[in-house]
Amino acid sequence: MQADYVIVGAGSAGCAMAYRLSEAGKSVLVIEHGGTDAGPLIQMPAALSYPMNMKTYDWGYMSAPEPGLGGRKLVCPRGKVIGGSSSINGMVYVRGHAGDYEHWAESGATGWNYADVLPYFKRMEHWHESGQGGDPEWRGKDGPLHVSRGPRDNPLHAAFVEAGRQAGYPVTDDYNGAQQEGFGPMDMTVYKGRRWSAANAYLKPALKRENCDLIKGLARKVVIENGRAVGVEIERGGQVQVVRANAEVILAASSINSPKLLMLSGIGPAAHLAEHGIDVVADRAGVGQNLQDHLEVYMQMACTQPITLYKYFNLFGKALVGAKWLFAKKGLGASNQFESAGFIRSRAGIKYPDIQYHFLPIAVRYDGQAPAEGHGFQAHVGPMRSPSRGAVTLTSSDPKEAPHIFFNYMSTEQDWEDFRACLRLTREIFAQDAIKPFVKHEIQPGEALQSDDELDSFIRQHAESAYHPCGTCKMGAVDDPTAVVDPECRVIGVDGLRVADSSIFPRITNGNLNGPSIMTGEKASDHILGRRLPASNAEPWFNPNWETAQR
Repeated sequence: MQADYVIVGAGSAGCAMAYRLSEAGKSVLVIEHGGTDAGPLIQMPAALSYPMNMKTYDWGYMSAPEPGLGGRKLVCPRGKVIGGSSSINGMVYVRGHAGDYEHWAESGATGWNYADVLPYFKRMEHWHESGQGGDPEWRGKDGPLHVSRGPRDNPLHAAFVEAGRQAGYPVTDDYNGAQQEGFGPMDMTVYKGRRWSAANAYLKPALKRENCDLIKGLARKVVIENGRAVGVEIERGGQVQVVRANAEVILAASSINSPKLLMLSGIGPAAHLAEHGIDVVADRAGVGQNLQDHLEVYMQMACTQPITLYKYFNLFGKALVGAKWLFAKKGLGASNQFESAGFIRSRAGIKYPDIQYHFLPIAVRYDGQAPAEGHGFQAHVGPMRSPSRGAVTLTSSDPKEAPHIFFNYMSTEQDWEDFRACLRLTREIFAQDAIKPFVKHEIQPGEALQSDDELDSFIRQHAESAYHPCGTCKMGAVDDPTAVVDPECRVIGVDGLRVADSSIFPRITNGNLNGPSIMTGEKASDHILGRRLPASNAEPWFNPNWETAQR
């Protein structure tokens, strides 16, 4: 029950660190509360709506009532299984924009600008071009994380990208390459027809080494002696035990559970800890603060032709897709169906994209419910950089209690302006000649809703989380009172303790967070091992007319 490094959380970053630290000859123990990822519901890409709605694989967290969304509580799925949220997510792979990492560095996360993180994205990737172009010079060739593309053989994919071009936006062959801005194919973490989670990519190979092991248990708190983290208290089989760390304890338990564990261990806002009778080890005001997420709505169109995935949306169709996948790992089951994407700027003066599109050739909700309309398609759209900030706080000092999660969605006027722009710009794209022949009518929001007030009401009722929570253990300068970890991922005020997962993001990145979370684990490993990959001198593309034009 001891090792050089004890990692809490077998999620995206934790698995990457287990792999790299054990590869370097260090002994590693990974603590995970969830169980196995075996079985078709997790491994089959098209079944993605199932695991995120199952208590077996999900912590089952809910937000507090959100005033900006009419008091609705939103689900906040977090993976409780090996692979963490990479085992229950939508498998969309986005690095984030170069400008995101420039902002990180400017806000105190020195050494994390794009030139510094790009080599880690390349190290972790095994990029499969699928004969569809892409930007091979910008991509990794032999990393553990396989990244591929869907076949894009449904005509709606080409129509969506062409509609974006007709509306005046760029087309990009690889949004993870030099140019994110524009419309084009979407990347996914799928390999040989299977979900390529952090567990498949990193943890399972690491566990084959003698110096890496997995312990199933609930982490209760970090054990701190004389200002130094020396282990983790866990509960398993009704027994409380301590897993000792000879070198360091690393929290990689998610943007919800990492701050919770810090607070249970006495690291956080002193007054809040005192409310729960927890002795203060380090008074860090930023623990649990700075919570961010992406909100999105589904713009749904009824389709004039029976070409959408709706034709498989019945018992027989699903059985057919499932059987083909089970026996051959091929067919519709082998894709997450998010095969086309778009990244655009909402207005002139925005330096890089602040709106993302996921295009889907069926009209359906994340919980797997299809509308009564039948054949349709949809674009998930939402702003990328909301100014709203929420918090994760303790509801009790009992480690089994879920924390209080308040996103504070849509709490600024800017949020509303940005979201209205998303809806209106999307309508304009869906009105282009390339996609017009497929559009029967607008299911949602519906053509009748046009005014600011009508659109606001729709957003309030229908906006959903894209499930990208982050920011609650912000990385920054040591003298920043709101920072929780320094740029080496070390918890400020405690020795021998680091946090490395999406909670350390100073600001949310463009797009889906799985890629940046794995990169965080990769880069943190090198900080721990006292080494660094040389910075890249690649020049990312920014729209030359960004100051004066929206497109």
